[in-house]
Amino acid sequence: MKSLLRLLLKSQHQRNRLESAQTEKGMTLIELLVGSIMAFLIITPMLAFVVDMLNTDRREQVKSNTEQDIQAAVDFIAQDLSQAIYIYDNRTLNGPPGPNEQQVRPQLPSPPPNTEGTPILVFWKRQQLKNSLPINPSVAGTIKPKDCNDNPGNCNDTYVLSLVAYYQIKDNNNPTWCQPAGNPCPTRIVRYEIRDGIDRVIDPSVPGGITIYGDGGTIPAQRKDPAFNTRFNLNNPTVNVTDPAGLGNPQSGAQQPQVLVNYIDHSPYVPAPTGEECRILLGFVPPAVTPAGTPAFAPDHLLITDRTSTPTHSFYACVDTSKNIARVTIRGNSLRRIQTDANYAPNKSAYFPTASVQVQGLGARGK
Repeated sequence: MKSLLRLLLKSQHQRNRLESAQTEKGMTLIELLVGSIMAFLIITPMLAFVVDMLNTDRREQVKSNTEQDIQAAVDFIAQDLSQAIYIYDNRTLNGPPGPNEQQVRPQLPSPPPNTEGTPILVFWKRQQLKNSLPINPSVAGTIKPKDCNDNPGNCNDTYVLSLVAYYQIKDNNNPTWCQPAGNPCPTRIVRYEIRDGIDRVIDPSVPGGITIYGDGGTIPAQRKDPAFNTRFNLNNPTVNVTDPAGLGNPQSGAQQPQVLVNYIDHSPYVPAPTGEECRILLGFVPPAVTPAGTPAFAPDHLLITDRTSTPTHSFYACVDTSKNIARVTIRGNSLRRIQTDANYAPNKSAYFPTASVQVQGLGARGK
């Protein structure tokens, strides 16, 4: 009986296995092809959406970085300008000057080699040197300026004249400032400073009012820049602006421009600002009478902008010398951080952040 039952169960198990094998089927080639097409139609749009989201996030990130850089540059220039005692307008910077004036631009530092550069904002300021001037410089045995770092309690702060010039610089395929590599490169703003030192100090207790310490008596940070012209006089600010021999000195601080900000817009087809816009923004009222021999007022006397072979007008200044006021505008190009074909277009204006600031210096000349 047991043997018969075992035989029946085994027969039934074999029959079930056979029927199961006959009913199980794999995917046909057509079913596999249809499934692949459906997966492609679903995944491809999703992948494109993800890639677009990543690109958008990247563009927004570089946009944010550029906005911060531009604002920081404007804030720095505003702080610098707040100490200005004389600002050159376009008439004296690029001509035509008046009868007793000279064009200032030839007396300024040259842009770095293999670049084009335009001086946009040029002014004289008071530069503070902390703990640099001995309290009793004319008394024998007192410390010299070189000792002020070790004896700050025996020294006072002092001010020296300083010529500051901001340039817009263009070059091609510079591996440092042109990333990603490829032309056209973004432009950048650099700053030159040529200042007096305390090797020649006005001291009322000394006959003639000048104390000469000599270069051996001061530390490098206190010395006069070789390009500073000791004959310069604010009463005649277009003459003796710099010392030509010093400008040719490779050790001169004037030969070491400091980069303020990169990725300034390089697009050549942005509408240019006008002198009339500057006149309105500054509230400038032309003089009723023009002195004899002085060029009649033109709004372009107020506007200083890019004068290279392909003007961009992405860094420009409106200057009213009579009131010692300057308005500076900078436009960045965030797209150039991630691609080379990044010219300005109205529908992409959000990626070209612009910042402006208007500053009045310490006082007009003679005040």
